[in-house]
Amino acid sequence: MKGCPAVSPVLDQRSAPSVAVARPVPARRRTRVLTLPEVRWALAALALFLLALPCRLLDGPAWLWAPLFAGTYLTGGWVPGWEGLKALRGRRLDVDLLMVVAALGAAAIGQLLDGALLIVIFAASGALEALATARTADSVRGLLDLAPATATRLRPDGTEERVDTARLAVGDTVLVRPGERLGADGRLIDGASEIDQATITGEPLPVAKQPGDEVFAGTVNGTGALRLRVERDPSDSVIARIVRMVEEASETKAPTQLFIEKIEQRYSLGMVLVTLAVFIVPLLLGGTLQLALLRAMTFMIVASPCAVVLSTMPPLLSAIANAGRHGVLAKSAVVMERLGQVDTVAFDKTGTLTEGVPQVTQVCPLPGSQLAPRELLRLAGSAEHLSEHPLARAVVAAAGERGLDLLPAEGFGSAPGRGVTATVGGHTVTVGSPARVLDAGARGAAAESCRSAVAELEATGCTAVLVLRDGVSVGVLGIADRLRPDATDTVAALAALTGRAPVILTGDNEPAAQRLAAEVGITEVRAGRLPEEKVAVVRKWETEGRRVLVVGDGVNDAPALAAAHSGIAMGGAGSDLALETADAVVVRDELATLPATVQLARTARRLVLQNLVIAGVFLLVMVAWDLIGTLPLPLGVAGHEGSTVLVGLNGLRLLREAAWPRLVGATA
Repeated sequence: MKGCPAVSPVLDQRSAPSVAVARPVPARRRTRVLTLPEVRWALAALALFLLALPCRLLDGPAWLWAPLFAGTYLTGGWVPGWEGLKALRGRRLDVDLLMVVAALGAAAIGQLLDGALLIVIFAASGALEALATARTADSVRGLLDLAPATATRLRPDGTEERVDTARLAVGDTVLVRPGERLGADGRLIDGASEIDQATITGEPLPVAKQPGDEVFAGTVNGTGALRLRVERDPSDSVIARIVRMVEEASETKAPTQLFIEKIEQRYSLGMVLVTLAVFIVPLLLGGTLQLALLRAMTFMIVASPCAVVLSTMPPLLSAIANAGRHGVLAKSAVVMERLGQVDTVAFDKTGTLTEGVPQVTQVCPLPGSQLAPRELLRLAGSAEHLSEHPLARAVVAAAGERGLDLLPAEGFGSAPGRGVTATVGGHTVTVGSPARVLDAGARGAAAESCRSAVAELEATGCTAVLVLRDGVSVGVLGIADRLRPDATDTVAALAALTGRAPVILTGDNEPAAQRLAAEVGITEVRAGRLPEEKVAVVRKWETEGRRVLVVGDGVNDAPALAAAHSGIAMGGAGSDLALETADAVVVRDELATLPATVQLARTARRLVLQNLVIAGVFLLVMVAWDLIGTLPLPLGVAGHEGSTVLVGLNGLRLLREAAWPRLVGATA
């Protein structure tokens, strides 16, 4: 804006005075890892295996390592074995049971090490699955903590009663005191206040509410007392719908998973039938029992998909470890694989592309005020010094960043939804919302200049704050959320990787979203979207064949994070639910790690395909040899273990520091 100096970009990067917006987060109620039996058994199996391994490799006495391997079989194999037997009772044959049988078959011919390794791999897989399920349940329980357990309901005679929020009904009148969370979705019928609804819409600043405005359960009231009429049953509130959407998305199986389950059934059944045939046919043809058993066990070993299993895990786990060193935590190997498939990226705005902290970006003295920008900011900061409002703290912080000494303020007063008033230097100073503190009937050049300055600031997506001295408008401050320094490079890098420009998908208002989109080079903006509307957009893209990556930080982003092909949460200010629902978390809040992680995931997928080809060739050659001719057991074991080691080493290449992509804007 002409004549309105912006806050220095250098000052914006300083870490000294900063403003934090207080947002409610659900209480963290996490299942302890060791309370899960699958995890305890898997750890026991791994410990026993690691104790037995050096003894076996150094040719120690069998009485030392054999019991340890037996313990590995027992501790790690009974859970998948029991699950496999239950599946068998349901007339399903799965890889769990197949792997236990293969491990026992290996032990039957003296290959205890091979079988124990197989047991450890599958026990660890089951533990990770159990942990992921528990974490999902934890996150949903945490979300329920957003809505208060009780609310103050007003009886028809005006008296109050404290009731469970679940007992509220449509048409009830609820009293909400300052600082309380709202217990129901409804509409205000009396009172004015500012409500922090970041958990629902993602807006970084509290929103002024007055009679007739819609409000949501789980949001936090500011300094005013409110009365609202309940318009939705508690079971149908926005928070409740978010819970249902997260649960539904978490339970939905990906097409890839369904395909693997079909292949698993066919492969398992085929391997069992062929193993039986390899054992029975020689007996029917007059062969000895020992030779038939040896050949069948050899087939079971070479046909065991150990190399196929390791084809997938080492590259993906190595990619997870490498990304973790650079501040991105992927929650599973499946997550890393899916990240390598994304072709559309949707960013939340507040707390994701921006830092989620309001900052003074424009200081605009009005003509005739005879105030310099520094004097205007000092005057406003002095009046706001005692206020707890996020906008007030942004003004005070901006004054501090410019090294301004604040003046003493007397007679401080605050009016919800309007602003503050104080006596500073013998003058009455008012700082607040232009719509509330500017006389609607004001006329003349000064009033028109003021309205023009406010309109120009708001058109850029800023929140305008008007400053009056002795009832006369002297200046306007523009406050906006600060863009992350690496946002522009990240957007460009992701556009180059996916071949499609990212999209902004936010609950914030259209002007603010459009302003930010223009800064980072995004052309498609979906603004003003509630959580369920974000999910609808994501699902529409998915039905069009896109594989969508959603990047967000708030509770309002959680359903979209769960519904998308992949979801990444910003860890610095991310809500508990977003962190739990997302597939990966950017711990250091560095956006530039996103394109690097996507590229790393794509490299991991290429290595998986390479490994599958290697493992498949070895498996097919050895199986064909054993079926057509007579494959010597030592050669079969050597081929099986050799292919396993080969694919494992190929996957471990991604552990190298050089494997981390050095893309434009990526951090080291």
